[in-house]
Amino acid sequence: MTQQTPSFYQTFDLDPRVVAAELERGLTAADAHCSPKYFYNALGSTLFEAITHLPEYYPTRTEASIFAQYEAEIHQHIPQQAVWLDLGAGSCQKAASLFSGTPPGVYVAVDISLDYLTDTLINLQRSHPSVKMVGVGMDFSSSLNFPAALASQLTQHPIFAFYPGSSLGNFTPAEALGFLSRIASLCQQGQTGSGLLIGIDLVKSSEVLERAYDDDLGVTAAFNLNVLRHINTLLGTDFDVRDWQHKALFNVAESRIEMHLLARHDVTVRWGERSRAFQAGEAIHTENSYKWTIPNFTALLKQAGFSQTQCWTDSKAQYALCWAS
Repeated sequence: MTQQTPSFYQTFDLDPRVVAAELERGLTAADAHCSPKYFYNALGSTLFEAITHLPEYYPTRTEASIFAQYEAEIHQHIPQQAVWLDLGAGSCQKAASLFSGTPPGVYVAVDISLDYLTDTLINLQRSHPSVKMVGVGMDFSSSLNFPAALASQLTQHPIFAFYPGSSLGNFTPAEALGFLSRIASLCQQGQTGSGLLIGIDLVKSSEVLERAYDDDLGVTAAFNLNVLRHINTLLGTDFDVRDWQHKALFNVAESRIEMHLLARHDVTVRWGERSRAFQAGEAIHTENSYKWTIPNFTALLKQAGFSQTQCWTDSKAQYALCWAS
């Protein structure tokens, strides 16, 4: 058995000045907001992992149950010896759990943080010594332009794009269409059998959705509030989390969960020579998580350029895994 060694590419290097400018634009907007990508500092990532174990937060365990129930059918769609593109790979464990059923030709783990991927892939390589593994640091939400040495391999094999976890919900419908269109275009460059396996959260009662984002232990509240501490680090603001409270609501008209941070009282936030005054009850909008119906989502996949789709759901139709080729 040949022992492979992971290779790594960094295609994303965000200038701290760009980060600061983006955060400042959001804080000074008429309706203050920030991107949910700023949830994920070290503490934020740990808190999100804790969220996935909460009884109120159904998506992670429901997705796992769908994989378990329909494993054989799902593997029938995954092409043999494909280049796997694990988008937002994180710990890589979801993809790795599928290796035994359909071994990849090349496993490409894509995440915004190459530092996090490095140790993860080195450890994963020890468990799967014969699988060629590549780590790519990339902001895949805006681009899927891979380094030339890797891009050439994509045209020589089938492509298996993998995007579980319902993170597509953070995109607006227009952004989701653009993202899926880029994946479809990439799959069209691959060999026969190329396709996408993606997880989506489905529309359900407001009560179930809001409890999933506002749990009794307050872990999601801590996760939301922690973004203020991260902004303090990145922008030099003086947010005090005690001045703010977590709010989650289901916007029925937009079919999305919204997370906000509400000022508990009048408060002024300062950074450098700048400041923003918030009145009591005024909000910073921190996240959207869009929910789909299967007819709407399959229509979106076809609009993006996929021709054949199949979806699997749990018994309560809370969540879906969809294959698109």
